Amino acid sequence: MTGAAGAVGAYTWDRSFRLWDTYFALIWLATLVFVLGAGQPGWPVRAVAAGLLVPLIPLFVWVGRPLLREDPPDARRVLGYLVAAMSLFLPSAVLVGETRLMTFALVPQCFMTLRVRQALVAVAVLSLVPVVGWALLWWPSDQDVFFNGLFAVVTFVFSVAVGTWIIRIIEQSQERAALIAELDASRHEISRLSAAHGALAERERLAREIHDTLAQGFTSLLMLIQAVEAELGHDVPQARRHLRLMDETARQNLAEARALVAGAAPADLDGASLPDALGRLAARHDAALEVTGPVRPLPAGPEVVALRVCQEALANARKHAGSSAAVGITLTYTEETLTVCVRDDGRGFEPGAVSGGYGLAGLRARVAEADGIALVRSAPGDGTTVTVRLPVPSSGSAP
Repeated sequence: MTGAAGAVGAYTWDRSFRLWDTYFALIWLATLVFVLGAGQPGWPVRAVAAGLLVPLIPLFVWVGRPLLREDPPDARRVLGYLVAAMSLFLPSAVLVGETRLMTFALVPQCFMTLRVRQALVAVAVLSLVPVVGWALLWWPSDQDVFFNGLFAVVTFVFSVAVGTWIIRIIEQSQERAALIAELDASRHEISRLSAAHGALAERERLAREIHDTLAQGFTSLLMLIQAVEAELGHDVPQARRHLRLMDETARQNLAEARALVAGAAPADLDGASLPDALGRLAARHDAALEVTGPVRPLPAGPEVVALRVCQEALANARKHAGSSAAVGITLTYTEETLTVCVRDDGRGFEPGAVSGGYGLAGLRARVAEADGIALVRSAPGDGTTVTVRLPVPSSGSAP
């Protein structure tokens, strides 16, 4: 066999090895018939030659065939098998020239189990030694020696050609096996990476959802509790209003948690339009809402993004703009876009100095997934404006 062991996989003939078994059996049977039916030498010699051929069958079945199916075959066992086969074939071929037909079954095995140089030596022995031995034993006429020698040379050349073809098939089979193994490994790796990417994407989605809903709700509750504690002694009506907001926020958080577990739409959008949902959200944050343009039903994707953007922007305004800052929301419908703008006149900040957390980074990531554009404008002492533009179907398209 050529070179080192190939990749794991079957050779080309492994899938239909019975064809090789049939080929070997037919060549052996034809050789036996020709030997027994030869005109010379006498019957006892032909019987001896035929008897030497009989053990080739069990030798092939029990030793040769398993070796041919190995990838690669054991070198020592191959050498022992071929020496045994030649020790049966060569004496028979020297006694009766018709035995040389068996070379057509033995030569391919040499190329299938040996390296190139070893195979060429073995084929030369199988092709040439029988003719030389036959000529020295029987001393035939010069014409018979010539034709038999020519036949041996042609057999050798033909065997080399067939062996080259066999080697090419082996190499191609090994290359295909290696490519298939690499493809399988790549497919498994892609599947693993895809699963890991999907898990990471889902984790990031859940993190954004929790940050935009539950975490902000709990933050609102904490701020309302602080407000109530400060108002209980001197402004009971305001404290009661904040308690009602706490109750509403807690219920809203519970609804958001249920929607998150069920994978449903946000609780604010459940059975309500986007302007209605933003109106309730603005009321909870003491913000003003302005809606412009022809209001129309939109796909759930842009509406959810618009709602989450407002939640994030309002939460940031409550935490960072200052308690006295005025907050306004503008929702604008156009033919091809939905624009949400949340602005406050609070303390502001330096956008380039903000890092970490899920806030603005999560907002931008959510908008990017919807093929939208997010703009954040702010400066210390000059308030903050968050503007998001989302592509939506035109009014003539189905939502």
